[in-house]
Amino acid sequence: MASTLSAPPHDDAPLVRSLPRSNRAPSPERTDRSAPQLNQQQNSKAFDLNALDSDDSDEPVTVKYSFSPSRSNKGPQPLLNAYGVPTSIAAAQRVTVGGGAGSGNSRVDLSDRIRVCVRKRPLNKKELRTNQTDVATVSDRRTLIVNEPKVKVDLTKYVEQHEFTFDEVFDCDCTNDDVYRRSAFPLVEYIFTGGKATCFAYGQTGSGKTYTMLDEANGLYVMAGRDIFKLLEKPEYQHLAAYVGFYEIYQSQLYDLLNARKRLHAREDGKNNVVISGLNEYEVNSVQKVMDIFNHGHNARSTGATGANADSSRSHAIFQIVLKHKKNKKKVQGKLSFIDLAGSERGADRGDSDQKTRMEGSEINKSLLALKECIRALDQDSKHTPFRQSKLTQVLKDSFIGNSRTCMIATVSPNSANSEHSLNTLRYAYRFFTRLKMNDDDC
Repeated sequence: MASTLSAPPHDDAPLVRSLPRSNRAPSPERTDRSAPQLNQQQNSKAFDLNALDSDDSDEPVTVKYSFSPSRSNKGPQPLLNAYGVPTSIAAAQRVTVGGGAGSGNSRVDLSDRIRVCVRKRPLNKKELRTNQTDVATVSDRRTLIVNEPKVKVDLTKYVEQHEFTFDEVFDCDCTNDDVYRRSAFPLVEYIFTGGKATCFAYGQTGSGKTYTMLDEANGLYVMAGRDIFKLLEKPEYQHLAAYVGFYEIYQSQLYDLLNARKRLHAREDGKNNVVISGLNEYEVNSVQKVMDIFNHGHNARSTGATGANADSSRSHAIFQIVLKHKKNKKKVQGKLSFIDLAGSERGADRGDSDQKTRMEGSEINKSLLALKECIRALDQDSKHTPFRQSKLTQVLKDSFIGNSRTCMIATVSPNSANSEHSLNTLRYAYRFFTRLKMNDDDC
């Protein structure tokens, strides 16, 4: 019996031929490069994460579903980035901040007034022993992808992918020297021109901030000291000398780590410059002397054990190198500050801690929140920026205004158990990157 064909369908609809039910082939579903296809195998509801690459064509970006939203069973939602924007749209708009997404087409300027870098640490022995997985992937020198493990209400496990773009992203195999050359070294050259520079690390406790900034042998301050003394040997800088100071902010109070933890005060002079009143500064002429002074002060720094880290920094530490004129020590040529911020943490991460540890964590989080409010005020071009809201923001005031340059290094832990903390750090750094970068470009 001959089969009959219906009228030709509309151009948009697929051609369907009537076949006997026993031999009928499944109708093909429409595909789109901007949305991953859902794996429809039985008992499997996971997305294919290898198909989540963005579209490189110049065609208008659209977001489609693998299933029709009108069906009774709601189809899968398009993949969202960390800020709720579909990744297909985010990829098309990524060019608006700092150039394209790829390392080949992106613009990396080491002389930018504000730079935001991210460093991923390797898995430690404890994480390897408990078989935790690495959920953070460095796709190129500017992009970090986090595959966050999540669980639905029906206990179905799935993975949500987040992508972030910064000025620099350092993988776990990068050394401190690699980080220094792309972050702090441009600041060393800048202070000899009369500017103020700040390099600070932010991240969860135990993510590698202190190792990056203030490691006794390979910290950024050691490498900066070597280059500073090399430059001081040049004839054009023979009139300058280097001085170092080391203090901490512990529970909203300043203490001199080089003078038996003497109480200090942050004040402003007639030119609105922040001055640490009473801080002892020592003249140095070699890297070894810088390291000896640092080790003396580091032993006096406030540390403690928490549920997240056995040797957690309980204060914000500031190590600064100041260039002064030899004939007039009151005349400052430039200043470079290395700031090791205390780790952001939640109450649940501290475990069964005493009242002192809880108070320390509360003060740490309040100061970091004040820093975020200052960034938000700068973002919104507010008439008033609340730098006096905490001692930390008062000290960091010189880092955001005037003749200054700043480099922020966000450190993240790659293990799956800390994925939520890492995402919070990256979102914080991404806000810093996009908002202040846009304000800097408008100047």
